[in-house]
Amino acid sequence: MAKTTPKSFHFRAKTTWGGARRGMLSAAGKPDVVVGSPPEFRGDPDIWAPEEMLVAALNTCMMLTFLTLAQHRSVGLAGYESEADGLLENVDGKFRITQITVRPRVTLASEADRLPAKEAMERVEAQCFIANSITAKVTLEPEFTIAAAAR
Repeated sequence: MAKTTPKSFHFRAKTTWGGARRGMLSAAGKPDVVVGSPPEFRGDPDIWAPEEMLVAALNTCMMLTFLTLAQHRSVGLAGYESEADGLLENVDGKFRITQITVRPRVTLASEADRLPAKEAMERVEAQCFIANSITAKVTLEPEFTIAAAAR
């Protein structure tokens, strides 16, 4: 019998106000995260803001998508790290994230991994479901190095 893949999934999160401009983000079986307004909106600089979490969600989705695509191409990975920068702007009287730039630094096991890694990276934005879910312009600026050369 052929195994079918579900076409939809549900993800749940709970937010509970904790006073002032902060709260607690929780989900069953996961550690709680203190959340609140960023300093730009009278919040505390030491807690995660929704704006940061949106940028982080895209950054993480891009990484996981790349890892999946690279694995399918048998890319030898020695490391991956990425920074993302989101721009929040007032557009027509409403704040929105208008662009997010993701800068992955991929360390490859060998030079032979460079071409398949680049091919995988070229498909990341189209395959990342967070990128497909937002209206912000997403720019991907990858950098590839070889493990021996990175030392």
